[in-house]
Amino acid sequence: MREQVRIFIHLLLMVITFFTTTWAGSEWITGKNVWMEDYSMDDFYEGLNFSVPFLLFLTFHEFGHYITARVNGVSSSLPYYIPLPPFPLSIGTLGAIIRLRTRYISVREHFDIGIAGPLAGFIIALLVLIYGFLTLPPADYIFQLHPEYEAYGPDYADYVYGQEGIIDITIGKNLLFLILENALADPERMPNPHEIMHYPYLFAGFLAMVFTSLNLLPVGQLDGGHVLYGLFGYRIHRVVASAVFMGFMFYAGLGLVNPGLPHDELWWYVAGYGFFLYLSFTGLGMPAQTTLMYTLLVFAAQVGMAWLVPGIKGYHGWLLFGFVLGRLIGVTHPKTDFAEPISQGRKILGWIALLIFILTFTPNPIEVITP
Repeated sequence: MREQVRIFIHLLLMVITFFTTTWAGSEWITGKNVWMEDYSMDDFYEGLNFSVPFLLFLTFHEFGHYITARVNGVSSSLPYYIPLPPFPLSIGTLGAIIRLRTRYISVREHFDIGIAGPLAGFIIALLVLIYGFLTLPPADYIFQLHPEYEAYGPDYADYVYGQEGIIDITIGKNLLFLILENALADPERMPNPHEIMHYPYLFAGFLAMVFTSLNLLPVGQLDGGHVLYGLFGYRIHRVVASAVFMGFMFYAGLGLVNPGLPHDELWWYVAGYGFFLYLSFTGLGMPAQTTLMYTLLVFAAQVGMAWLVPGIKGYHGWLLFGFVLGRLIGVTHPKTDFAEPISQGRKILGWIALLIFILTFTPNPIEVITP
């Protein structure tokens, strides 16, 4: 009976996430919020073009973990889908996770379970993006969603962005996105980066790549952390993961503390952000004094860059992810009881996974400029 309740919870969360991602997708595509009076079932059906490929990616990713765990005799839960309500700029979900119930796992098992999800999900994300680039609608498709652009004709981008009172949303591009765009897309049909969210397959494939790259960060017990641990062991993992995490937080916080601010505001920024950074760096697993030293070094480097290059700005959206990573997940990887080296074939797959991380990481995934 208890197992039946668990399965019911998994199914319920999956169904709720299906609806929330479909609602979110319809808003990105059509610009209509689910709470608007003119929102219709046709708008909901439009959202399926986003939710189905994106949930297919999440499902393959998590079941890649789940099936590999079961094959290795490791007890694991089914995926828990995490829905988000349909508020503005939501994608309807925070992703999905599985929970491993076995406490002691070997290096090989960590590696196999960790790498299986990103590889399975990446294949789906790649296929979705390829399909999106090969099936781009005609260039005037954007005028159906933004009829006000039609007055400017094909050169609408020169006139509509940056106007007062308009929310401007720009989608960043990673290396793989650029490679596929140049190889597959019809230049006449390729949307402006400000409009990619209206193209559901491109948007779903892009977000799938972002999720893949975040999971493949070679830090802690993220999938990329398991891969790094399997390739190099505990000591090198600790050094590389710590360096990557501090570099990630350095970039994320660039420009947040601006030396040019009035002194009464600057002190609040310094105190608040400094404390936030210190809490995040506790995930390094170092003594308090060492943690404080690294916090001050990164903080000073950020302020120095802001002073040398006025206007420099990282992607502040990564700060929350970095805080969760440092404070809840941790930067280091726990030692395993069975530290046998992995096979040559697994090492090749590990390097492929790290290459996928480089190809899919997007420094500035979504930029939102509000009026």
